[in-house]
Formats: sequence, C-alpha cells, structure tokens
Amino acid sequence: MRRPVVELAALVRRGELSARELVDASLERIDAMQAAVNAFVDVDHEGARSAADAIAPGDERPFAGVPIAIKNNRAVAGMRLTAGAALMGDHRPSSDHNVVRRLRAAGFVVVGTTALPEWGILPVTEGLRLGPTRNPWDPQRTPGGSSGGSAAAVAAAMVPVAHGNDGGGSLRIPAACCGLVGLKPQRGRISLAPDAGEAFLVQDGVLTRTVPETAALLDVLAGPELGDASWAPPPCEPFAARVAREPGRLRIGMTTLTALLEAELDPACERAAHDAAALLASLGHEVEEVRPPWRRPGLLELFANVFGPAIGTSIATAGALAGRAPCARDMEPLSWALWERSQDIDAVQAALAGYELQRFARTVTTWAAPYDALLTPALAQPPLPIGTLDACGPDPLGTFERSGRFTPYTAISNVTGSPAISLPLFADDSGLPLAVQLIGRPAGEGALLALAAQLERAAPWAQRHPV
Repeated sequence: MRRPVVELAALVRRGELSARELVDASLERIDAMQAAVNAFVDVDHEGARSAADAIAPGDERPFAGVPIAIKNNRAVAGMRLTAGAALMGDHRPSSDHNVVRRLRAAGFVVVGTTALPEWGILPVTEGLRLGPTRNPWDPQRTPGGSSGGSAAAVAAAMVPVAHGNDGGGSLRIPAACCGLVGLKPQRGRISLAPDAGEAFLVQDGVLTRTVPETAALLDVLAGPELGDASWAPPPCEPFAARVAREPGRLRIGMTTLTALLEAELDPACERAAHDAAALLASLGHEVEEVRPPWRRPGLLELFANVFGPAIGTSIATAGALAGRAPCARDMEPLSWALWERSQDIDAVQAALAGYELQRFARTVTTWAAPYDALLTPALAQPPLPIGTLDACGPDPLGTFERSGRFTPYTAISNVTGSPAISLPLFADDSGLPLAVQLIGRPAGEGALLALAAQLERAAPWAQRHPV
C-alpha cells in the first residue's frame, strides 16, 4: 500500500497483480491495524471484493483496482453516513456524492469510510461517537483533523490514498501531522453535487504520499457538475502534466506571522519554514521575508460567525433526516455551543459576516498578488497529545479558540479561496513529521503543484513511514 497509485494501477492493468489481490491486501492491513489506529468507521469487505472481482487486466480506467477510503461526511451509497455525530444515526444514503462517483468512474475501489470529529469541527479526530483516532507515528498523539481518519489510514498503509475535505485546514492539518501531502484546491474546483450548493470555505480533495499522486487525483475530481452556481476556471493543461515540469524561477514570500494574535509558534515549526525558504533559494527562487496583512483583531470570531452557521446547516439537515429537532443530548458540548451560536445570528448578521470575511480575503489576495507563492509553517505546534482539545470540556468555545492557536496558518486560504498545500519536508528531533505550507495564486493549483514537486525531488519524503 506504499507504492504510488499510478504504479499500482499499472500492475493491475498489465495483469501482474489482480485487483482482488490488491484489495485483499488493503483489507488485511485494515483488519490488522484498525484496533490500534481506529481510522475507519465502516469497512466494506464484501462490496470491495465484489468490485475488485469485476476488474480485469487491461482495464483502461486510470486507477482500476486501486483501493481508496472516503471520509465519512460524503455519501457512499448503502454505507452509513455519520459525520462523526450521534444525530446522524445509521443513515444510509441511496446514491454517491460527486467525489465518490468520480473516483469509482476512475476505477478506484472503495474499501470503507474514515473517521472525523463530530461535524468536522476540530483539528483533532477524537469524537464521542467514534472515539480517538491515533497517529501512526505516535499513538499518543493526534493525526490531526478533521480528515484525521483518512490521514491515519494512509500513513498506516491501510490504503494508498484517501479522500478528505478542508474547511479550515482539514486536509492540510492531518497531512502535516501524518507526514503526507494535503492540497486544498481552489474554491469551486470540485463540485459538491448532488446534494449541496456552493461552499465559501469547504473544498474536497485527497491525502497522498506524493505530489504527483495529488495532481493525478485532482484531474479525476476537478470540474463542475450540472446545476453548480459557480466553478473555478479550468486549467490550461492537466495537473498531472504540469507537475512533471520544472516551475521556473519564482518570487516567494516567506512568513511565520500567525493570523491569530494569541498563537505561539513552536521553534521547530519556525525552523522548518526557514529551512524550506533556504531550500527554495538554493533551487534558484527569489525568497523574501514578508508580513501579510492577515493579523486582524477579531478574525477568529468573524470566521466563527461564518463557520458556525455552516455547521448549523449540517446539524439542521441531520435533524431533518432523523425526524427530530436537534437538542443538547444529541451532540457534544462544542457542537451544541456552535449550534446555539448560529441560532443567535440572524440573516442580516450572517450576510454581514460573509461580506466582512470576503472583504478581508480581497485585502490579503491583493497584497499577495506580486508573489507566485507564500511559504508558512503548516502548524504552529507539533501534533497534539490525545485529549488536548476536548469538545466535551467545560469551556467548549474556549476549546474552539485554542484549536485555532494550533492551526493559525491554514484557515486563511479557506477564506481567500486560493489553493494551499502542506508538504512533510522535515522531521523533528523525535522523528515526527514537520511540515510547511505553500499558498498559491488564485486558481493556480498547477503552478503550486509544480513547485511542490520540485521540493519533493530535492528533499524526498515518501520513503519515511511510521510502521
């Protein structure tokens, strides 16, 4: 499960390995590791083997026979959809989400669904319903969140790649914690069809070991669906083609300035950003230290006034499916606090918060226009010990605020909509992954991926793994 997905698919296509053998290897690894890691919500042994048996040598689909896991907040027909929440019960959708349909069409075999914190709120994966997911690099630490189950599954070689999504860093945070590549694509790049409309903050994506894999899967997932209100402009060429070429000499701004005044930067995370800047300079890029205009007082509260109603919409939808109004006994205290907060925000206040956040985004994006990319630490701290952020503690909104101090660099790109990627370039003194983040130009995933691939060639990380 540690070979690149293009190689695995080629083995199946040539008949050197059957899809059934590949899927069986994934399922056996899941069965062996699940008790220790707790990455999966459900594992579909029978369905995955049946799908694999239908794939023959010579199948021209690009990823025919390759196992994949889906984060358990996107519908997989016939499987439980929980969003990590008790309120969802055992709801089983009758159709696939767009990302699942596109992955299946490319030949991937869905082996199961992966854990997340309740409603995907926190950057750790320790919800009451599903229990803590553990980091394969150190079981006493978080794999990050909210796509923590997917990241842990890939890091533990249970699957070669996994789906996730990102509304405040939920792909990049677990990628940084687990030594993986996590790209948040441009806003509108991947459709939320068929059930949801457009989203200001959230984009779907994948967790992989290498940049070329991320590019290849973005080609599979990208593009609008009928009925979408808006979408990102299409790339001039496939992302997989762009990533194979050198990026050219770029102007890169480097900063360790956090967007939250209260956040404290761990020296190892700071050192990683400076080491990455030195590496970029050695590759011929123009690198300069900058101070972005993103340290705005009250930014976390403003973000919460947009994020909270988005979570409230998910809770209300789940309540409708369950046939009852949401109540405190159905939710963790943090979820209930955000639900109550969303009830106190009227339509005018919600629209004003969105307006203010977009104005802030325009300021940051305009300031960043002279730069081809911005370099930051991926996280302000190493992966947190399990239990550090407790959604059921006595001060749930305080927990939400503390979570922002752990991840003060990621949500900026959800607000601006620009693509951003986490790369596990380094390791700390204990051997834990140590990542940096690159933020690209609007709709500039191709150039961003080409730069990331150049860094990967200069300082490869894929052969580092925990177990």
